Amino acid sequence: MPQEVETTGAKLSRTDVVKKFSSYEDFFNFYLGEHSDARNRAMHAAGTVLGLCALIIPFVVGHPWYALLWPVVAYGFAWTGHFLIEGNTPATFGHPFWSFISDFRMLGLMLTGRLKARMSATVTAQDTPQRNVKA
Repeated sequence: MPQEVETTGAKLSRTDVVKKFSSYEDFFNFYLGEHSDARNRAMHAAGTVLGLCALIIPFVVGHPWYALLWPVVAYGFAWTGHFLIEGNTPATFGHPFWSFISDFRMLGLMLTGRLKARMSATVTAQDTPQRNVKA
């Protein structure tokens, strides 16, 4: 079920509208909200790590053409997490570059144990009445 986002009086569905953000930080706050289920985050972590392996290992073993499979591996895990676990649309569809960067940023926060605090800060920031999201 699509979630609604309050944007200066107008309500937008998170999955039906491509939103414009005033900064990458605003996007990242939205991105973390779209990954609220720990199982989805685990799928993203697995996809990111295995995607990197699918990119690097083929070169190491002398079969570089297999490296072209990295997007299938990485995004296969991530999109499965969104569609089957979280029930939302991947941010990749509307913001591919920022989403790609955010996958690695979220993984870094997970590996350093700082994700829980960052997500708590995001929830607090989203509770404010004014959002920097524009339709």
